[in-house]
Amino acid sequence: MRGHRLRCLALGWAAVLLAGCGAHADPAPLTVGMWPDPQSQVLAHLYASALRGAGAAVRVESVADPVAALDAGELTVVPGFTGHFLAMFADESAARSDRGVYWALAGALPEGLAVGDYAMSAEDKPTLAVTKATAVAWDGTDLATLVRHCTGLAVGGVRGVPVPTVVGSCTLAKPREFSDDAALFAALQARQIGAAWSSTASPDAPEDAVLLSDAHPALVRAENVVPLYRRNELTEAQVLAVNQVAGVLDTEALIEMRRKVADGADPQAVVDAFLDEHPLGR
Repeated sequence: MRGHRLRCLALGWAAVLLAGCGAHADPAPLTVGMWPDPQSQVLAHLYASALRGAGAAVRVESVADPVAALDAGELTVVPGFTGHFLAMFADESAARSDRGVYWALAGALPEGLAVGDYAMSAEDKPTLAVTKATAVAWDGTDLATLVRHCTGLAVGGVRGVPVPTVVGSCTLAKPREFSDDAALFAALQARQIGAAWSSTASPDAPEDAVLLSDAHPALVRAENVVPLYRRNELTEAQVLAVNQVAGVLDTEALIEMRRKVADGADPQAVVDAFLDEHPLGR
């Protein structure tokens, strides 16, 4: 009987130990959210790789509304652009400069969200493209020059892509809509329109088009790469890792990676190749 009791006691302790081991299971992986477009895929895999470099298990998910999923606690990190995020939380903000938009965004976020460092050298900001002949005739290649030629200017854009209605003191006419970038820039070259809406990281702007720069003071809201994340859900090392992306990414690299993914390349492979040449934390 005594031996029987000892065996039962031993089995009981074994059950307790097994239960204790189960209580220390590996934490659920962090989730990085993205929209389904190539540029968002590039950014999501880039930030996911940064987190993996800090020792985290990470899963990348494509969802219809990543910011809403982040706010609901369904995602951990969502990379994107400062101006786009600011429009979601405080569209009435008058901020336009890189720094101004970033701080306005930081102040507009709900309590559960935080914003990481923004990439000063990586942006995808709306701008207008003109022909080289137009740039010569205007004697300028920035948006301030366009403002001086605002009256009667016919502009075009891709159907479904939102664009600013005001550039500085210039209220633009409603853009003529085209099915895609190829049709848009063909109309620009044919002088059916005087300017075409594009963006600073668009891989589709032809080499014979001039993208107008936005000098100081900024006339169009900044759009710098930045991550949003769930407050208190990343370790200090993980926050440092996502912030390191801002130090290596620039617009030219973003354009090139976006182009490769749009052409069918695997986004993780594209990001891995980039990080091989631009290691984080160095």
